Amino acid sequence: MEKKDLKIVFLGTPDFAVESLRRLVEGGYNIVGVITMPDKIAGRGHKMFQSPVKEYAVEHNLKLLQPANLKDPAFVEELRSLQADLQIVIAFRMLPEVVWNMPPMGTFNLHASLLPKYRGAAPINWAVMNGDTETGVTTFFLKHEIDTGDIIQQRSIPISKTDNVGVIHDRLMMLGADMVIETVDAILAGEVKPIPQDELCNQGIEATPAPKIFKDTCRVDWNAPAEKVYNHIRGLSPYPAAWTEIEKDGEVFSFKIFETSEPIGDINLAPGELKHDKHRLVIGCADGAIEILSMQLSGKKRMTPDEFMRGFKLDGFRCI
Repeated sequence: MEKKDLKIVFLGTPDFAVESLRRLVEGGYNIVGVITMPDKIAGRGHKMFQSPVKEYAVEHNLKLLQPANLKDPAFVEELRSLQADLQIVIAFRMLPEVVWNMPPMGTFNLHASLLPKYRGAAPINWAVMNGDTETGVTTFFLKHEIDTGDIIQQRSIPISKTDNVGVIHDRLMMLGADMVIETVDAILAGEVKPIPQDELCNQGIEATPAPKIFKDTCRVDWNAPAEKVYNHIRGLSPYPAAWTEIEKDGEVFSFKIFETSEPIGDINLAPGELKHDKHRLVIGCADGAIEILSMQLSGKKRMTPDEFMRGFKLDGFRCI
């Protein structure tokens, strides 16, 4: 079968998925349908939000489906009518078996980790937050349990000590798009030899979770070691962003932290204690401290500490 004859249904939502869809379209692969989330109202202006995948699909006149319920019989029947040979899933919802088991060549997922490490919704964040020095992308065939299917291909990249999650996201997005094309071509050529994840687990690779990031997840714990605080902040930057609160005499303000120095060891500050002058803001951790380089007070724009302190007196405040 030629790639122009291979009928593919693509399922995805965010920018991370768009790059792979673009490569497929520009590479001449036959995309017979695109499935993404329904439009939703978002933001203070209550504007209707369309997923990046939908925007790309509409721009390129691809058949688009936006089911609210993936088990809806009408949706399942419409999906079946596309007669897809293969389905590709990138950053989408968990699929029911009636969907992922439909195409004869299967359904594969692109996941932004080296499975079985970091199964779950936020693998890139957790890899950086945990101070890992390596991550990567994996393609695997879907099965019942989330992110546990047999591995088709994997490729890795290093994580440097100064990388934040935004940098790693963009690198994995491009690497993942390369591997999606490689995986489709391997399936077409009949060269795929999937590896059960249990085999990797038996070789000592630990299956670790990467749960969804919530607001409480993003709060900085100043009682943690400085290295852990540093990794926590860069693992959430630029989005959704780590945050903290400062307090003085019952007055509390919150701000996001986007960038810090690497840990400072030769300083004597209690956890959460602030040291500052007109230009620098340093906050104590369990051992050492970090210097804030970029921050955003609630309701304000992102700024440097010297910009922040021109309009805010920090005397007497401490992080809580």
